[in-house]
Amino acid sequence: MSARAKPVQLARLLSDAGARGGDGGGRPTTTATAAEVVEELRLWEPRGSQPAAGRAGRSATAHEPLARPRVLLNMACTADGRATIGGRSGQIGNRADHELFHALRTAIDAVLVGAGTMRAERYGRLVREDSARALRCARGLAQEPLACIVSASLALPADEIPLLADPAARVAILTPSPASLPECAAQVRYVRCAREGQLDLPAALGELRRAGVRTMLCEGGPHLNAQLLAAGLVDELFLSLAPRLAGGDAASESLRIVAGPVLDPPVALELESVFASEGQLLLRYRALRAGEPRVEPAGGGGGAGRAVPSAERPDSSAEGPAPGEKPAPPPAPPSGSPDAPPAESSPPL
Repeated sequence: MSARAKPVQLARLLSDAGARGGDGGGRPTTTATAAEVVEELRLWEPRGSQPAAGRAGRSATAHEPLARPRVLLNMACTADGRATIGGRSGQIGNRADHELFHALRTAIDAVLVGAGTMRAERYGRLVREDSARALRCARGLAQEPLACIVSASLALPADEIPLLADPAARVAILTPSPASLPECAAQVRYVRCAREGQLDLPAALGELRRAGVRTMLCEGGPHLNAQLLAAGLVDELFLSLAPRLAGGDAASESLRIVAGPVLDPPVALELESVFASEGQLLLRYRALRAGEPRVEPAGGGGGAGRAVPSAERPDSSAEGPAPGEKPAPPPAPPSGSPDAPPAESSPPL
């Protein structure tokens, strides 16, 4: 049997001054593996114990308590914006992207996926290696993340989705439907939150937070991403930008990382860090709240910068809902807003 390949060394092009790590003298190293990048972020720690997020000069709003899990989007796209090739995303990433994809799963409480992506990618066990499960335990996490599937129709055939046939899998189905899946090997529970016939995502995430889910990694698809962004439920975006041009008709299957109704106003992002490997850029952004200033870095290596107001957001009217798609319901009323203090925690799922 061949020896395991050494992890890819990522070139650090822009440093997140709030992350831990470096050369022992407080200076960021010029390279890091995906595992080291995730170790610096300390995503498994309670928010108050993490380093101040982002560059110096920004207020520490990231440490405010949330009534929902901290939500991180993890997506990949080609240089011309395609999120899938042949209906799947696997061809877009390289080895460095794949290593970061799996490293992020070792640091969070739950993975959130839309039913269409779950079927298309044929999801199986989320953490496959014994060493990765041991690392999760060392970080105070369960051996496996909770797999959260968003599905309105419960069209989730167990014979087509290996995850549902795995007795070790812990699954939560987020749905507005009163129906249930046929019996399967996985441990399945339901988070039923309906609003005007649609899934109430803020309420569903609030229920998961009360059940002990603090951090959630969303792996798509593009329509679920759009609903989360429209409801103000996204905190960070990990974007893997591939040095490829795929072309394709915008009306075909070649979705972007966000698909559906226009986000009005657009969600402003602040760039936190940039890593690179073989031309693939691994970008990390923080989603800014309405009116929150963006911090401009002082130089190429990160560090202190100056706060500047976010630009005025122009009206957008060039794009409408995808054919046959119902617009996501509006965000929940203020009582369920992300900035409300969390309710008392229940036992973890």
